[in-house]
Amino acid sequence: MGFLSVIRRWALRDKMPIREISRRTGLSRNTIRKYLREGAVEPKFKTPARPSKLDPYADRLSAWLLAHTRKSRKDRRTVKQIHEDLAKLGYDGSYGRMAAFARA
Repeated sequence: MGFLSVIRRWALRDKMPIREISRRTGLSRNTIRKYLREGAVEPKFKTPARPSKLDPYADRLSAWLLAHTRKSRKDRRTVKQIHEDLAKLGYDGSYGRMAAFARA
């Protein structure tokens, strides 16, 4: 159940005062009034597109992974070895970010 649905239920069905809703949620009374007045379902927050440290190496990494899928299981390199190769090329990001890209 959405957060705004809970606020709307407390205010409209349970007849809870805005001050009490504010105390329970930690939101400002003005914010709660705004949510009740707007009738919006959920607040939409715009997250800006941020470049990843892996973006410059994504093409090369994709090519390596594609080449490894064609090889037998024993001939494939591990993700740890691929991370070491990327680090030699200048990648200074985390192993976890690269491993998540490799497994996706």
